[in-house]
Amino acid sequence: MSDTIQKYRDYVITGFMKSVVPIVVDRASGAVITDINGREYLDCFAGISVVSAGHCNPQVIAAAKRQMEKLVHCSSYIYHVQAVADLADKIAHIAPRGLTKTFFGNSGAEAIEGAMKLARLYTGKHEFIALHASFHGRSWGALSVTGNMGRKKRGGPYAAGIAFAPAPYAYRSQWRDDPEECGRQCARAIDDVIRFATSGDVAAFIAEPVMGEGGIIVPPANYFKEVKKVLDKHGILFIADEVQSGFARTGKMFACEHYGVDPDILVTAKGIADGFPLSAFTTRPEITAAFKPGDHLSTFGGNPISCAAALANIEFMEKENLCARATETGKYAISKLRELQKQNSIIGEVRGRGLMIGVELVKNEQLTPATAEAEAIRESLLRRGVLVGVGGVFGNVIRFQPPLIITRPQIDQALSMFAEALQEVAQPAAV
Repeated sequence: MSDTIQKYRDYVITGFMKSVVPIVVDRASGAVITDINGREYLDCFAGISVVSAGHCNPQVIAAAKRQMEKLVHCSSYIYHVQAVADLADKIAHIAPRGLTKTFFGNSGAEAIEGAMKLARLYTGKHEFIALHASFHGRSWGALSVTGNMGRKKRGGPYAAGIAFAPAPYAYRSQWRDDPEECGRQCARAIDDVIRFATSGDVAAFIAEPVMGEGGIIVPPANYFKEVKKVLDKHGILFIADEVQSGFARTGKMFACEHYGVDPDILVTAKGIADGFPLSAFTTRPEITAAFKPGDHLSTFGGNPISCAAALANIEFMEKENLCARATETGKYAISKLRELQKQNSIIGEVRGRGLMIGVELVKNEQLTPATAEAEAIRESLLRRGVLVGVGGVFGNVIRFQPPLIITRPQIDQALSMFAEALQEVAQPAAV
């Protein structure tokens, strides 16, 4: 057994899934991870949708090194730092319309909590509406607005004043063959939630434009426009959680751009700095003005090295047009996966935007979740040298979220291994 694996068992708190085939990562480059034995793995999960510009992207690493040689930390909320200012300036120019002021933190959950605090202070209201099947982080406040029992169990009771609305999950709705109607009905349900499940004191509605942990649920095209009508009628802010879907992942710099709706507060993390720890929430100046001195702070938020890396990451995305690349590669991967679907009844649905792709596995026409099979396929792919994620509220969705620089031959390699894993798990040899 590896000394590193033993040390994990002895000294590291591992409150996460354990793989049957544990690997010890030594190094990584592009879309390939190499373990301590020299074996290479094709990374189709990008460190949970983080290293979008590729592992150890040379431009990002160079920018971080330059900053590291000058300044590592001084608390950017007490003193002014050029890297922080430059990144905030850049985000103001790429964010949805009107969102020009950014607060930097360290993790997605931290940014969600900050956005929720700001929404309350600005509106003077205290309640929130979130979606079933949603996931917003593992801190207490973020879990309070998470609509996934699997992530919340053993942690309650959670915050009061949270109401949940149906997720626009067309595949498991009564409008499976009519996504637009699913979008309309789920949006209208929010109006009922406001009237019957709140005290009329709702500060914000929070939602992921593409629901990652929920199983790569892609809302119908009309959903957020219909939702915005309801929110505007009641004077409720829209917080877009783009922790997973932001920074070119879905083929747009931010996934909300697909829907033609501008959020009031945009929350980002994961793909923002290509692996360096950083998060942000970005909003309009008049909303930011609700923060008074001492209302909010993050000791390590806006770390100069992470901010320099993030700026280089965004510049690389623009230079290499990773939005277009994610769109093109994603369409190719989805088309290939749908060909596999025709040959494998265990594949219930293939869905996604850009390189944020989910393959939902089911046992039968009643859509019984194939949870054990999904985990078995993940393990089979790991043995074959391909890393994927498993998610969904039933744990039955294979998640393909590779670095956006992944090549078509690498996609072909991953899907070939996926086809083999399907055969192994879904149609095991007779004994």
